[in-house]
Amino acid sequence: MKNYFCRSITIMSTHRHFLIYKPFGYLSQFIYNLKRNKKLLGELHDFPEGIMAIGRLDEDSEGLLLLTTDGMMSEIVRSKKVEKEYYAQVDGLINQDAVEMLKQGVEIGFKGTRYTTLPCEAHIVKEKPNFPERGRKIRDERHGPTSWVSITVNEGKFRQVRKMTAAVGFPTLRLVRVRIGNTHLNDLQPGAVLEVNEFDV
Repeated sequence: MKNYFCRSITIMSTHRHFLIYKPFGYLSQFIYNLKRNKKLLGELHDFPEGIMAIGRLDEDSEGLLLLTTDGMMSEIVRSKKVEKEYYAQVDGLINQDAVEMLKQGVEIGFKGTRYTTLPCEAHIVKEKPNFPERGRKIRDERHGPTSWVSITVNEGKFRQVRKMTAAVGFPTLRLVRVRIGNTHLNDLQPGAVLEVNEFDV
């Protein structure tokens, strides 16, 4: 009997799907009801009615964000079965001991209580990633060295990756999501929008 299983989720309806590189300084939403002026996703493209972001990146974070008009697709991608990989630029030269702690799970604050993150994949990124320059400078080099670490998680607590690196003594200075499942950021530039027929998760 042939195996027809495929990891790629193919669009079989009129729903529309997009990949974007969410830039630094944008909210992962289309409506903001508070009085402060905020940059929203709708400024990047003429999206169809009913579009929604699948998960979120906080205002100071960047990288791959998936958008869809299909609520069922959103549920699939946000599940713990789909990995999300981040590159974090951290304060100081992160070491293997800290990476091992990240991999095993660390205690962070979440909704007023303490929470231990699930085991994850992590490794030191030895060569500086070739990301576009961020709109706001990270900091002056005189304040000491920085380094990069890759962290792949299957959960998404509020500001989780930032809290994780801080918990092991290396606060995050810049955070870029580079992969969701098998869908990669690749060479998308900040603010770029790419409509696709399927999400490979």
